[in-house]
Amino acid sequence: MTDDTSAPHWEQVAEEWTTWARTPGHDVFWDFRTAFRDFLPAPGDHTLELGCGEGRISRELTDLGHRVTASDLSPSLLHAAERSDSAAEYHLADATALPFPDGGFDRVVAYNMLMDVPDMPAAVREAARVLSPSGVLTLSVVHPFFDRGRFTTQSPDADLVISGELDYHASREFRGTETRDGLTMRFHGWSHSLGTYTDALYRAGFTITELREPRPAADPETAPGRRTRWQRLPLFLWINARKGA
Repeated sequence: MTDDTSAPHWEQVAEEWTTWARTPGHDVFWDFRTAFRDFLPAPGDHTLELGCGEGRISRELTDLGHRVTASDLSPSLLHAAERSDSAAEYHLADATALPFPDGGFDRVVAYNMLMDVPDMPAAVREAARVLSPSGVLTLSVVHPFFDRGRFTTQSPDADLVISGELDYHASREFRGTETRDGLTMRFHGWSHSLGTYTDALYRAGFTITELREPRPAADPETAPGRRTRWQRLPLFLWINARKGA
């Protein structure tokens, strides 16, 4: 399946996302950055990042010693990643139809991008195809528990409410706009249950070796209210899965 839904959106918001992602401390990535670096497997011979965006995870991987191939379906985002010297190689690529040979990588990282793919299981299958035997897929997604609810207020201790009309098990498309500190970002993607993700991994031949619901770092420089909220509720779900284990 060729992804003809996500590409126009991310090309349209490429400048928004680059500014949003590169403003230090602006989004929650900065609260979880150290923990995610610790969660990543040790560098292998060749790491592929799916949906690299403007390149911040590729830069983290490169800093940790990975030889990174950065891929994205947005030309503007891929160019932004290349301009910031994020990786060793850059490829314009659809995650559901990767232009790489079987078994060419021993690490694949998909950081908060599987929610952007209309056919998420196809992207997981492609990750398995391009991984070498015993290669590791590392993924981060917005936690399905949080993704199904909404906060009643902006308070850090607000209740998270799940609508009675919502079918947790059904995947659904979402669109939204977030504005904070003078920056605006438009999001578009698909929300899946935990079972949908784990089924996709199982069917692609992966064995989950580690699953984590991380808490943000207790860093006084991050926003106190935001940190308090994600100390008590999971925002992300992180998985390491080994091919063929």
